[in-house]
Amino acid sequence: MQSNKLVDAIVEGIEEKKGEDIVVIDLDGVEGAICHFFVICSGNSPTQIDAICDSVEEFARKQAGEKPVKIVGRENSQWVAMDYTDVMVHIFLPDVRDYYRLEELWQDAEIFIEEEK
Repeated sequence: MQSNKLVDAIVEGIEEKKGEDIVVIDLDGVEGAICHFFVICSGNSPTQIDAICDSVEEFARKQAGEKPVKIVGRENSQWVAMDYTDVMVHIFLPDVRDYYRLEELWQDAEIFIEEEK
């Protein structure tokens, strides 16, 4: 499945720039889900979030041949959302992530927590 290859490339792009607390949420079996996967991570500063976003774009393009349909939030880099149609990437500052708690929206989904390397 192309989505799995894209998710792997996205996670690798996040890890390349030291993104933290990476979570992959598989929404395939969830009725009404807007995509197949959510990938969520944290960066410690707007500068790091911007670097993670650039890295995700590069890895997704080179390894999976995919470009985002839309990117929102780069103007302040507190919460950047990257839309790859089947995969949504959310890159947060830690306090913003704690506030929105996206991981808790999908109780029926299978959640994978990436191990630190």
